Amino acid sequence: MSDLEYRRLSGAVLATIETTVDRWLQDDVIDIDASRTGGLLELSFPNGSKIVVNTQPPLQELWVAAQAGGYHFKWVDGAWREREGHEIFALLSARASEQGGQPLQFQPA
Repeated sequence: MSDLEYRRLSGAVLATIETTVDRWLQDDVIDIDASRTGGLLELSFPNGSKIVVNTQPPLQELWVAAQAGGYHFKWVDGAWREREGHEIFALLSARASEQGGQPLQFQPA
């Protein structure tokens, strides 16, 4: 994949996450603070825990750090997948639900 394509695909993931969190806040689902600096997006949950999503351009990966651990995602067959095959939005949904104490669902744009 070209660097331009990586930036487009990884940027779309960060934008989708931000849009989802903004919608939850607007709809009074949960108060998660999203803070983005360049390719790093930090989600701060009401209980003080965090999930960090970070782009890794030299490796063309996305990294996710949550209470349950760290995950590295590569673009495989049209989706961001970690080595065990989990798709990024499914994994983020599971981790955010755990840390938020309620069902939360991220979906690709």
